[in-house]
Amino acid sequence: MDERGTTERVLALLGLLQQRRVWTGPELADKLGVTTRTVRRDVERLRALGYPVHAGQGVGGGYQLGPGQALPPLLLDDEEAIATAVALLAGASSGDAALRALTKLDRVLPTRLRHEVRALAGSVESFGGDGRAPVDSEVLMTLARACRDEVEAEFGYRDERRRVEPYRLVASDRRWYLLAYDMIRDDWRTFRVDRMSDVSVRTWRFRPREAPDAAAYVQESISSRVYRHQARFLVRAPFETVRAQIPASAGLVKKADGGSEVVSGAASLDFILMHMVLLGHDFEVLEPPGLRERCRILADRLRAAGAQKGG
Repeated sequence: MDERGTTERVLALLGLLQQRRVWTGPELADKLGVTTRTVRRDVERLRALGYPVHAGQGVGGGYQLGPGQALPPLLLDDEEAIATAVALLAGASSGDAALRALTKLDRVLPTRLRHEVRALAGSVESFGGDGRAPVDSEVLMTLARACRDEVEAEFGYRDERRRVEPYRLVASDRRWYLLAYDMIRDDWRTFRVDRMSDVSVRTWRFRPREAPDAAAYVQESISSRVYRHQARFLVRAPFETVRAQIPASAGLVKKADGGSEVVSGAASLDFILMHMVLLGHDFEVLEPPGLRERCRILADRLRAAGAQKGG
């Protein structure tokens, strides 16, 4: 077998040893499609690379990967290592899980590649849970590097060409967003990554501005500011209960004296009210003041419907 084939087989052997505590020689040989003698040679190759592979004798013996304070560099070339980091970021079910995995990857990457992985971890924030729609991993990498290097970025967005100072990538429970300072609007803006086209990075560096909290800003943007109407409520229920009932992309929930504060938006104030009623908790309208009158109108309408006799 050529050197490339040997390397791939040794990597496969390493993967098997990481999957289970103990393997016998015949089991490994069967999995890899080689002889037990080849397994012994490949075990020696792993030991030469610094992996602590122990071999037990007799009944119950076999090969196992021992613990170590430091693992040798990951057996991937530069492009493969970066691609793995991007895949972790783009495909993980939650931002927190992605960052934990990236941290582990960082420990075994060669020094020259660690700054690339840290660019991802340091340029990403998240809120919400699972179910995020996939996006182009190359676009994520390009934007993460732009955030890290503090260089301007350009992209097509809603039939316009936008030029921005990128600050953070933010992962919600549904989508990826970029928080950036829009050079044309002269203000902070939130952009959906899946709506971007022809993303490119300029060589022009910028001095970072004082920025808002990225995750909180994006969450508020997509849950209330983008809608015609916004409302704020005090819900008489524990924060954990209300947070579990309202998706992160549908409303901002904060802890408050006497319950939870909820900020949400919609095209219709009546829609917001009905959503709050369906939560099943007592609540108080904080803003806007005119919404209290809508509460009374809806209450009268519901009472009238409930008082009607069936035909």
